[in-house]
Amino acid sequence: MERVPMLAEGYEKLTADLKVLREERPRIVDAIEEARAHGDLSENAEYHAAKERQGQVEAQISEIEDRVSRAQIIDPASLSGTKVVFGATVTVLDDNDKPQRYQIVGQTEADAKQGRISYDSPLGRALIGRSVGDDVEVTVPSGDRFYQVKKIEFI
Repeated sequence: MERVPMLAEGYEKLTADLKVLREERPRIVDAIEEARAHGDLSENAEYHAAKERQGQVEAQISEIEDRVSRAQIIDPASLSGTKVVFGATVTVLDDNDKPQRYQIVGQTEADAKQGRISYDSPLGRALIGRSVGDDVEVTVPSGDRFYQVKKIEFI
């Protein structure tokens, strides 16, 4: 069983999402029962919508339960070293020598606007294992991008 690395806050968000979805289950069952009481199910849009929502919620619950059960919670402050690893905050210089700062996080925690990129993203994969001074080439949909690792922090 492959472990899923994530930060503590990502784990907490997943468990909170799971709780909300589990609380939605009884409301969906009530909606199905109410729609069933309206009679003919073949032309009952409310019934079909409730059943569809039930399927979506059950799929989401299953996916989140799987991730939570395989979670490997990593505290970046407990890490150290000279190479980029999961949880590290990396400062890179782009093609124009403009510094950009990214934290390598799990898939559910990624938010590019906040400088949090997934370890599974093209840039995340390219940075993992790199050291200060290394040049990094990343192929993204818009073309090739070049970076140089300037700083690695564990905060």
